[in-house]
Amino acid sequence: MRIDVVVGDKEKSVFVKLIEREEFVGMAEAEYEGQKAISAMIPNHAIEPIAWGYYEGDRTKSWFLTHFRRLDPNTPAPSDLLPIVKTLHNNSRSPTGKFGFHITAFFGPPPMAVDWTDNWEEFWTREFRVGLAYAQRMLGDDPELQDIADEFIEKVVPRLLRPLQTGGRSIRPSLCHGDLWDGNIQIDMETGEPVLFDPCPFYGHCEMDLQCIRADRYTVGLNFVRLYKTMVGASEPAEDFDDRNALYAM
Repeated sequence: MRIDVVVGDKEKSVFVKLIEREEFVGMAEAEYEGQKAISAMIPNHAIEPIAWGYYEGDRTKSWFLTHFRRLDPNTPAPSDLLPIVKTLHNNSRSPTGKFGFHITAFFGPPPMAVDWTDNWEEFWTREFRVGLAYAQRMLGDDPELQDIADEFIEKVVPRLLRPLQTGGRSIRPSLCHGDLWDGNIQIDMETGEPVLFDPCPFYGHCEMDLQCIRADRYTVGLNFVRLYKTMVGASEPAEDFDDRNALYAM
């Protein structure tokens, strides 16, 4: 929601998001912390947050306040977006040197499991289980799905993620936007520059940030994934890049 305010003798516009469901009250702080971290890395391509807080007298509801920007919903060209995402991933450093985030982030409705860990396979598996549990709760328990997921975690996940940190290989935690898709990548109508917003932030494997844009329905899709692989490079084992991307997209 846009609000026009007068500060001194100048009129300014701000944007406020209201969180009025108690189970999602932490979203305001998560978005504030995520936007703050991303703005520090790519200040010309993010919307700097102003504040967040709870409703007066009601800590079951919260609000998030940021500067208002007029955005063109058309997505930028992959070649314009790539250097921004590359800078975010390459220049960021986890404050603990580990995978995770200092507060709970939200991937859509469900809260993420972002406790700090040195082990990327552990981080991803934990988050996958959280998403699966949320789906089971919302759609109804499916024992067959649970059995398939357990076998998938036992066999497929170690095959694709464990080699990233074994055999002399390693990956560095990068700040991930966490929800890169057309709706969260738009163009500032004043500067003409791409802008990223509405993150679900965490420090993770940089390739994880390509999870959403694999879907064919998005304008920023597999063409961007392929460009990222070519221009930024794939983590070793590089031959597993496409399979890891499919895994992350689940």
